[in-house]
Amino acid sequence: MKGGVFSILKARFLLNDDAVKNWRFIVFLILLAIIMIANTQRYEQKVFEIAKLNNEVKELRSEFVDRRSELMKLKMESTISDKMQEKQIFPSTVPPVKIEVKKEEEKNFFKRIWQ
Repeated sequence: MKGGVFSILKARFLLNDDAVKNWRFIVFLILLAIIMIANTQRYEQKVFEIAKLNNEVKELRSEFVDRRSELMKLKMESTISDKMQEKQIFPSTVPPVKIEVKKEEEKNFFKRIWQ
C-alpha cells in the first residue's frame, strides 16, 4: 500500500508504458471541467440578465400606473374646465340637445338626393 501511494504521488502512472491511456483520460477530464465551467458561467450570466429585465419590467409597470393615474386626473371635467377658464373659455350654460333622425326620414332624404 505504501508503494502504491508513493507511485501516485510521484506520478509514475503518467510515465509508464501505458501512460498514453492515462494522458487521454486526464485530457478528457480537463475538457469536461472546462465545458462545465463555461456552462456555469453562461447560466449565471442568464440569471443576472433575467434579474435585470425583471427589475426593468417592475419599473416600467410602475411608470405605466403613474401615467395612467395622471391621465385620469387630466381627463376629469373639473381639470379641463380649470384649464379652459385660463384661456377665457367657459362651460356652456345651455344644456346640449340630442337630435334624432328617424329612419323613414333618412330613406326619403336619400331618395330625394338620388332623384
